[in-house]
Amino acid sequence: MNVDTVHLRYSPSTLSARSHCISKQKYNGSVNGVQFINKETKDDTKIAHMEKRPSSDFGGSGSGWLSNAFFMRLTARDVFGVVKYHPIPCIFAALLFFFMGVEYTLHMVPSSSPPFDLGFITTRPLHRLLASKPALNTVLAGLNTGFVGMQMVYIVWVFLIEGRPRATIATLFMFTCRGILGYATQLPLPEDFLGSGADFPVGNVSFFLFYSGHVAASVIASLDMKRMQRWKLSYLFDTLNVLQAIRLLSTRGHYTIDLAVGVGAGILFDSLAGKYDDNRKKVLLADSHDDTTNGAFHNSKVHVNGEYLSVSSEIRI
Repeated sequence: MNVDTVHLRYSPSTLSARSHCISKQKYNGSVNGVQFINKETKDDTKIAHMEKRPSSDFGGSGSGWLSNAFFMRLTARDVFGVVKYHPIPCIFAALLFFFMGVEYTLHMVPSSSPPFDLGFITTRPLHRLLASKPALNTVLAGLNTGFVGMQMVYIVWVFLIEGRPRATIATLFMFTCRGILGYATQLPLPEDFLGSGADFPVGNVSFFLFYSGHVAASVIASLDMKRMQRWKLSYLFDTLNVLQAIRLLSTRGHYTIDLAVGVGAGILFDSLAGKYDDNRKKVLLADSHDDTTNGAFHNSKVHVNGEYLSVSSEIRI
């Protein structure tokens, strides 16, 4: 064996070809008699075959247009996998059918009767207690009004002091929508409502029932606290919010649906305010890179964490 023979036998091109051959055998064939299966290649081939398969027209031959439907490819393993890995949607699906049965078999409340409210039934003992002790009702109303003040102070504080307007924007959205809905559908005040001059709105004046601004504003404040990792303060607000809801039910100041929708409204408007705030930050950053853009917020700055350091604006003409 001479040097030239060795050079030819182990040239780079030969090594590359041998490596390609071994790689191909490893994933699609065998190495030294050991069989290997390339599962990804097999699955890709199967998917490509399904994609290239022509779809049948309506009324065509074979199984028709249903042959390409998603549920036709489901197996028993897929069905049981849904139950195993997605239990919450499955529970909701079961509850859907349950409440469909309840809805079609439940007798409607007569128009001459007061609304049925499960929260009112649950809080009957507390309602009787507060009705028999007006002083206690006034004290609790005052405490609740203090909690509402805490919400407002925090929401305004994070905007004016910390330069984070999201909670304030969410609150403005929330109360505006509440005013529209509250005026559009005015619910009757419960006959056994226990009012107090110390309650909010202060002075025992009229107010919209749907939905609860008390609860929604508390949720907005709590969500902001969680974003800032002020966990203890957020847990305190959540606890006070639960106690607030119980008191409102006990005094018949809100229906149960008002409180439930108030929670959803707080989450919804906080999310919408977040989208609005993110959009304004993008505009602000874009304008800051273009000094010739009219209407740029030249005095505004954004902190490294994405929050505003200044919200003042100067329009250049």
